[in-house]
Amino acid sequence: MDLSSRHRLLPAAAAVVTVLLWASAFVVIRTAGDAYSPGALALGRLLAGGLTLAVLCAIRREGWPPRGAWPGILVSGVLWFGFYMVALNWGEQRVDAGTAALVVNVGPLLIALFAARFLGDPMPPRLLAGMAVSFTGAVIVGLSMSAGGGGSSVLGVVACLLAAVAYAAGVVAQKPAVARASALQVTTFGCLIGAAACLPFTGQLVSEASHAPLSATLGMIYLGVFPTALAFTAWAYALARTSAARLGATTYAVPALVVLISWLALDEVPGPVMLGGGLLCLAGVAVARSRGRTAPAQVADAAPGPDRVRRAAGGRRP
Repeated sequence: MDLSSRHRLLPAAAAVVTVLLWASAFVVIRTAGDAYSPGALALGRLLAGGLTLAVLCAIRREGWPPRGAWPGILVSGVLWFGFYMVALNWGEQRVDAGTAALVVNVGPLLIALFAARFLGDPMPPRLLAGMAVSFTGAVIVGLSMSAGGGGSSVLGVVACLLAAVAYAAGVVAQKPAVARASALQVTTFGCLIGAAACLPFTGQLVSEASHAPLSATLGMIYLGVFPTALAFTAWAYALARTSAARLGATTYAVPALVVLISWLALDEVPGPVMLGGGLLCLAGVAVARSRGRTAPAQVADAAPGPDRVRRAAGGRRP
């Protein structure tokens, strides 16, 4: 495998790992959330993830991130690892799953807008077209999931929207950080900062863990080890090697994968409309990640050299 192919395939593989694990998280949260309140579930997940990442850092002797990476790590840790997880858990207890998926999928669109504004990322027509197709598919999946299932409170919708904004802001803040520190460093310290922000929920976590069924606690640990520690590290690795907007568009595959995992794990057979929406999500991701005729130049430019690191950082601190 030549160098340019490796630069292209490894970030794509990392993105696939991320969306698969994040999709599984939506299914696991539905069961663990019955026994744990939003803040306690977020704290338990982050503690499990932080411990796993700290062990990996110690094994690899990663050390502390450089000073220039800390602003992005702090912002992404508070907003994405901390606030996002609590807000999403809280919102999903007050809206049906379809509405939550619908509102949170505003996130990739916000990533593209924020990245264009603060990082100078381009917004080529293929990316915009692919995101439009995927968002349409996400709307179809969300409406199909909502049909006949529960109500939605205004506060729940607002919480999901705030989660989407925090997610987008956290990703854009993280982009300059991964240009200066390793993916494992950025993820580890971001997760630990998120856990520190959630420490006020310690009492709830201890109380609820003493009464929660083992399956719910194991689900919480799974969320910390796999969709948090592994998936967020894979995401940071991919983010260091592609634009924030293009990588954000990849997460539109999550609704389609949630449909598939729910079908296989929970025996929830999707209808034809939901399947169609899932296929639209995947088609949009394929369009958004395609590169057109200028692919060779873009691949060469994607190599993480010092000049590109400085351009990706944009000379700004998030």
